[in-house]
Amino acid sequence: MRVVTSNVNGVRAAARRGMIPWLLHSDPDVLCLQEVRASDVELAKVLAEAGLAHWSVAHTEGSAKGRAGVAVVTREPHTDVRVGIDGDFADEGRWVEVDVETAAGPLTVASAYVHTGEAGTERQDVKMAFLGAMTRRMHRAAGAGALMVVTGDLNVAHREADLKNWKGNLTKAGFLPEERAVMDGWLADGTWVDVQRAHAGDVTGPYTWWSWRGKAFDNDAGWRIDYQLATARLAAVVTHASVGRAPTYAERWSDHAPVVVDYDLGGAALPG
Repeated sequence: MRVVTSNVNGVRAAARRGMIPWLLHSDPDVLCLQEVRASDVELAKVLAEAGLAHWSVAHTEGSAKGRAGVAVVTREPHTDVRVGIDGDFADEGRWVEVDVETAAGPLTVASAYVHTGEAGTERQDVKMAFLGAMTRRMHRAAGAGALMVVTGDLNVAHREADLKNWKGNLTKAGFLPEERAVMDGWLADGTWVDVQRAHAGDVTGPYTWWSWRGKAFDNDAGWRIDYQLATARLAAVVTHASVGRAPTYAERWSDHAPVVVDYDLGGAALPG
């Protein structure tokens, strides 16, 4: 099962810039989107252009029109859909999760969009509350031994290796100690795995976001803020993980790059 996640920075704009040929080539089984910024009808039109018209779609726009919006689109039908994190943040277009049946058992896929935040402001307090709700949801899933993957733009660079200018961002949202500590807590005991980091190893990046401005992309001065976080049983069957960085600035269809992960759920026994 190939899971692709991407902050598209507006799905209609991404489609105009070349997202659809990339999607056709990547051939996902599960597509998770953030910052969709579109209605159900507008999203359906883009998906139809990509040949995904008959796939199952879970999409929440959020109450602020033209902002946020997350979706999970799957080749197999959903057996359940939940908007918001255990009922919280349900009207903000920042969390949707679905259940799908696989040969290895039920799989839960979440698409998350954590807003940027701003240190020392109420906006940052809301961001931390959202991360706290994620912590509770992820703890519950791990405790139940679930197969689950949380995908999306979390707007937190976990380690120094996850952004180019880490020294200049120590007091800024996205690299604050309290944000990074939340991720430490998720990953500390091994019940959740940062799939991309586990497969890339102890290297710089690979980054997933670069500013549209200046030479950030050309100089690879980016941030790694887009993730696939999998429960340990699911992470154990990962066969491939990569970032779909565009070859050139002109070929970018978002300021983010997709994260692509293959999970071998073909019926083989997963670890207990």
